Parts: sequence; structure tokens; C-alpha cells
Amino acid sequence: MRPKIYLFGDSITEASFCDGGWGSSLAHHFCRTVDVVLRGYSGYNTRWALKVAEKVFPAVKGGGGGGDEGAPIAVTVFFGANDACLPDRCSAFQHVPIHEYKQNLQSIVSFLKNQWPTTLILLITPPPIDEEARIKHPYVENPTGQPERTNEAAGAYAKACTEVSRELGLPVIDLWTKMQQLPDWKKAYLSDGLHLNQTGNRVVFEEVVMKLNEKGLSLEKLPVDLPLISEIEPNNPLKAFEK
Repeated sequence: MRPKIYLFGDSITEASFCDGGWGSSLAHHFCRTVDVVLRGYSGYNTRWALKVAEKVFPAVKGGGGGGDEGAPIAVTVFFGANDACLPDRCSAFQHVPIHEYKQNLQSIVSFLKNQWPTTLILLITPPPIDEEARIKHPYVENPTGQPERTNEAAGAYAKACTEVSRELGLPVIDLWTKMQQLPDWKKAYLSDGLHLNQTGNRVVFEEVVMKLNEKGLSLEKLPVDLPLISEIEPNNPLKAFEK
């Protein structure tokens, strides 16, 4: 069976298999080598993600406790955009205090590592926020007319995510910092002040591939599933399937 990469996150992950999405691009990139499995949950924060983790991921054969049979080669953990909703704004029910956010990330990683000790865990920070666009595109009734998220708050959660990565020795994609390196990042990468357009999705895809490559998970090092057409001899096609 092909190895798997799980994508675990909120709506930015759930929508990653749309046209030009970073998940679909990843699946195309690893075709014939890896199955990319989507586990995205729109609106979820780390509190809810931790609550449902045992339902999201298959139980380890043999009852768990460090088993590794059928382990995915990698899992992306991409939460924080909803945790960073402000506690006094219209999406307050999604807010998670930053200290709990860090604890939840650590617990999610611990859960995954207990399931699959050899699996690479890749953290991704929340993206930056275009506050004006968030006022124009509210998800719930917003009588105050103020954005439910701010770029400053998103940056604080992004910093917390990178701190968790350092503490646990995990790779991280600092999307909040990366995207703001472009002066026109608001229009260049975001569709509604939070979610990614095709160019923003491309950034995530390229960053994920780069991080996986750094950890030895590249097309050059992963075996191809079954013989390639170039390996099939026209005069004896079945020979390639005898290996």
C-alpha cells in the first residue's frame, strides 16, 4: 500500500482540495507515490480538534501504545486562525486563549506521536489577516462592524505555534511571516481576508513540499507505486510485473 500524508486543520485545510488548492496540488505532486488524505474541519479550533482527534485518525493496530504499522509518513497540523478570534467580537465562541492554544497543539502532537512514533509532524501557523476584508465578509452576524480577527492577534498565535515547534523539535511553516514579505499580500494571497486564493494556496503547497524535502520525503526518495510505462517492454509487457 502507498504511504499516506494526512492534512489536519480547519477550513483552510478543508478547502485545500478545491481547484488550485494546496492539498490537491500536493496530491498531484505525489501521485503514484503517496496518498494525500484530507482531514479538514471548517471553523474548528485546537480545543475542538483535540476533542475529536481519536475519531479523526484510525486506531493503531494492536491497541496503540507506540505501534507503527500503517503509520503515515507525515501529518500537517494547521490550526490557529479560529483560536485567534477575539473574545469580545462576533466569533467569540471560536476563541481559545493563547496559553491553551499552545497546550492543545502540544497535546495534538503528543496524540499523533503516540499513535505513530516515526511520523513527521509539520506545524503550520495561521495566515495573516486583512481586517478590512473581514468586515466585508463576516461569517456570522456582526452588529459591531468590527473584524472578528485582527492581524496582530493572528501574529501572536503564529508566534505561539513556532514556539511549540521549537520546544518539540518539529518543523514549522510560519505562514503569517512568509506571506507578509510581499507588500501587496492582502490582495495577492487572500480571498476574503482570511482564506487563501490560488496564489496563497500555491505558497502553502511550495512551503510544505520544501519542508518535506528537507526531511527526506521527496519524489526522488519515495518508491513509485507499480511499474512506470517507461519500464514496460513493448515486446514483453508482463515482464515488468514479475518483479
